[in-house]
Amino acid sequence: MQQDGNSNSTAFPFVKFDNIQKSYDGRTLVVKGFEMDIERGEFITLLGPSGSGKSTVLMMMAGFEQPTHGDIYLNGNPIKTLPPHKRGIGLVFQNYALFPHMTVEENLAFPLQVRNLSKSDIEKKVKRALDMVRLTEFGHRRPAHLSGGQQQRVAVARALVFEPELVLMDEPLGALDKNLREEMQYEIKHIQEDLGVTMIYVTHDQSEALTMSDRIAVFNDGVVQQLATPEELYERPANAFVAQFIGENNRLKGNVISLDDNLCRVQVPNGDIITAKPVAVGKQGDVSTLSLRPERIIINPEQGALPNIFNAKVEEVIYLGDHLRTRVKVCDSNEFIIKTPNAEGHPDLRRGDMISVGWSEEDCRALDAS
Repeated sequence: MQQDGNSNSTAFPFVKFDNIQKSYDGRTLVVKGFEMDIERGEFITLLGPSGSGKSTVLMMMAGFEQPTHGDIYLNGNPIKTLPPHKRGIGLVFQNYALFPHMTVEENLAFPLQVRNLSKSDIEKKVKRALDMVRLTEFGHRRPAHLSGGQQQRVAVARALVFEPELVLMDEPLGALDKNLREEMQYEIKHIQEDLGVTMIYVTHDQSEALTMSDRIAVFNDGVVQQLATPEELYERPANAFVAQFIGENNRLKGNVISLDDNLCRVQVPNGDIITAKPVAVGKQGDVSTLSLRPERIIINPEQGALPNIFNAKVEEVIYLGDHLRTRVKVCDSNEFIIKTPNAEGHPDLRRGDMISVGWSEEDCRALDAS
């Protein structure tokens, strides 16, 4: 969509969701008070479990669903009542939605033909799009004669061929195998960076979101739990849901026995007292969930080297190539996981071994009870 000279556009972010709510039955809200500003050129991912509201937000941006309440702006202009074909947005879906009776070139030419471009301009743009996704030699094939990864590249090229400023992608890599999925993650991100296009991407795969995004909005039950960079979400989750959903996470529950601005002491059911950084805790006596990343746990630290050191029993050791995954019983938990790099000098552990484990206060986050 081209800027129309609206005097408000310079004061607005490129995309703005303003207090968006959505209900399908008039009673239950599937999106609740959604607010987000997106700057031009950002790669934003909407991440969450099935039914959390992320795809509904994307469909409202595309124009296939209407908000029950609130407004959506693109380039400073309200678009809530604008039909999908007038929004100038590129779309990519999981099922590719390619025309089976058309060749790859004809699929790419279609969105240009409906925009009444000249034949020479169409040929130039189709060639550029094919070059961009490395499918120059496949232009005369039909989709059925392409692999899944090649079809996905065609779908991406078709969304970009008419040079939109905004592209929406809804679970576009869900049908691909693991290796191809990872390859396409990098390809899509590199294309987005090279073109400077703004992208809103929906997935339930947290690894995919961490790999591709500038910022991630974590959804649950129609509400954004946290909007932040991948690093901030992983290192500083705002609540127990985000900590559990982003990456692997050890969780220990206990009662807060003391609390100030910088330190929280939590007693777990077996009586051990753990010191942690308070993030989302209420007051003394409340239940808190402690969050610890498995790779931040130290095995057999020197006594006194860390504020949290406890005796543990090795329950299981699994060899995973680049790292070892050790499950121990500690602090009233039988499912406490430790990840250690498979490098020279790593501890040689066996089931039944008694060890000590430790971690810093900074790496242990005291969160809400849920």
